[in-house]
Amino acid sequence: MISLRQRGSFKNTEKFLKNASSLNILSILNKYGNEGVTALASATPVKSGLTANSWYYEVSQESGGYRISWANSNVQNGTNIAVILQYGHGTRNGGYVQGRDYINPAMKPILQKIADDAWKEVTR
Repeated sequence: MISLRQRGSFKNTEKFLKNASSLNILSILNKYGNEGVTALASATPVKSGLTANSWYYEVSQESGGYRISWANSNVQNGTNIAVILQYGHGTRNGGYVQGRDYINPAMKPILQKIADDAWKEVTR
């Protein structure tokens, strides 16, 4: 025979589960999706402005969680220009253009804000 005895209250657990069921994660991700697009556009090296103006984000709900992704739609001859600006690329005459790390510094404060706001939402 198995017996189980419990003392005390499940008040804190019930409060946590109630809050977890009403999380507003999508609105947080949409807010910071827009902020990320603005940060990326501001940080993107500008020649014509096309790459800077081609940033967008997508938020999706997946099994057990959410995903936010930023992307750039400026693709020329099958090459994403934002990627070669970030990592560098070879030239037609055999030279190399050094990349410039502009994505990581632009996104670091946005990602930290997402983590902070998500934590506040989960623990409220």
